[in-house]
Amino acid sequence: MKQFAALFARLDSTNSTQAKIDILIEHFKAKDALDNAWTLFFLRGGKIKRLISSTILKEAAMEIAGIKPWLFQECYEAVGDLAETIALLLPPASSAKDKQDFSDLSLADFVQDHLMTLGGLDPLVQRARVIEWWDCLDTNERFVYNKLITGGFRVGVSNNLITRSLAQVADLSPNLIAHRLMGDWRPSAENYKQLLLADDDRVQQSRPYPFFLASPIADEEAFFESSDFDPASYLFEWKWDGIRAQIIKRGGEIFIFSRGEELVTDQFPEVAREAARLPGGTVLDGEILAFRDNDVMPFSALQKRIGRKAVGKKLLEDVPVIFMAFDLLEQDGEDLRSLPLSQRRYRLLSLLTPGALDEAPSCRMAFSSTLRVSSAIESSDMQQLRAMRQMSRDIKVEGLMLKKLDSIYGVGRKRGDWWKWKIDPFTCDAVLMYAQAGHGRRANLYTDYTFGVWQGDRLVPIAKAYSGLTDQEIRNVDAFIRANTLEKFGPVRTVRPQLVFELAFEGIQASKRHKAGLALRFPRMARWRTDKKAEEADTLANLEALLAQ
Repeated sequence: MKQFAALFARLDSTNSTQAKIDILIEHFKAKDALDNAWTLFFLRGGKIKRLISSTILKEAAMEIAGIKPWLFQECYEAVGDLAETIALLLPPASSAKDKQDFSDLSLADFVQDHLMTLGGLDPLVQRARVIEWWDCLDTNERFVYNKLITGGFRVGVSNNLITRSLAQVADLSPNLIAHRLMGDWRPSAENYKQLLLADDDRVQQSRPYPFFLASPIADEEAFFESSDFDPASYLFEWKWDGIRAQIIKRGGEIFIFSRGEELVTDQFPEVAREAARLPGGTVLDGEILAFRDNDVMPFSALQKRIGRKAVGKKLLEDVPVIFMAFDLLEQDGEDLRSLPLSQRRYRLLSLLTPGALDEAPSCRMAFSSTLRVSSAIESSDMQQLRAMRQMSRDIKVEGLMLKKLDSIYGVGRKRGDWWKWKIDPFTCDAVLMYAQAGHGRRANLYTDYTFGVWQGDRLVPIAKAYSGLTDQEIRNVDAFIRANTLEKFGPVRTVRPQLVFELAFEGIQASKRHKAGLALRFPRMARWRTDKKAEEADTLANLEALLAQ
């Protein structure tokens, strides 16, 4: 436990990417498999549900610190985090020789012998156990301990850094480690050992592949006038506005994973039903779209089905969906990601539109009206492509995708192979940083938001926005803000950086008044990106490139 808290302190003390990787490598090499499995679980954002009520923690802390509730509340409002407030208020650990010392337990022993058993105990016993632990730990260790028992632990290390660290420990490709960690990875010694095995090519039945992401074309003129750009070497597709997902059929079962690694099979039963007809060992990459009368419905319609545990008959009728496939990642159990896109698309067409590659149009037959293949735009005429892009709004898409025909299916946002050529307005994905209560009928809700983008490992504020969400979304965001406030400055709350929103704006300009050095014109929330994690938000460099344009 002490060593895990020390790891947290070291990681939290540096903004250097390489330093964090070095720290992680040193830690993983020094610990056994089970300890590393739990370290990996917590660092990647894994949580154990709240095991003890905050009331018990507050009352115990006030008694030990000898302070009144009003003073505790004042301290809490000043600090903004319950775990940190308690850690700061508690007196130094006892030096009594006869005290019970749990602090040198390994992280695995702490989880199994203390954390996992705490939830089922009588509240009075819980209180006594927690006080015993507090008496063994210093301030930083108490902070980490409080975070773990309340399910609120988070550290500023991206999954990408963790993946790179483990890859160096095992001398494996980061892409392979990323794939093995996808889906419902559970902490155990066996799973950790398998994660690092050089010759373990077994695929967990439900495990998706890491998603390959496109980069935005920030400087359109420079991109298309570059000597490296040849339209004949690209596949052009529509950029669909839906939920990025993978359909997996293995072992006779169907799994649908969103880009956020959430299993959404139950939310889209019609897609799962049609996917059951696919051959075994198939993985499709594509977009789930709300679709009626051969036309794409607004994304707001699709949102009605997001987050539902069960989708009723009426909702199925009101918001029918399709899966628009644009890549085939696995066929007959074979990983196709290293094949060029041209070959993967040929196989995709052969699978979902039998006869589509024949010369006779009468031979073409769609596999399913629910499982479709995204149309390719065959043109090397840039004037025609620009005109088609301008049609995007008319057909309810976001622009064009440009994918190199010889590109493999990579991991994450690898620049150079896949590009997104979006239409106006300009957009960016930003993280909610600060919130303030609204006015009038919204005076009791947090509706005025400040958003930030990444500059290295930290967020910098780039815009304030007040409009664009539905009333229900506002209530949901308000509840999150109240439960995840880190600090308070008068009426403003610093929020745990977790929620991502797509901001739309009409222009961008340099600004000395803003910390980021730029300002967005007429920013508003286009949508709440529940399918994205905070680390996937845009960077300041992307916006600076747009400003340069």
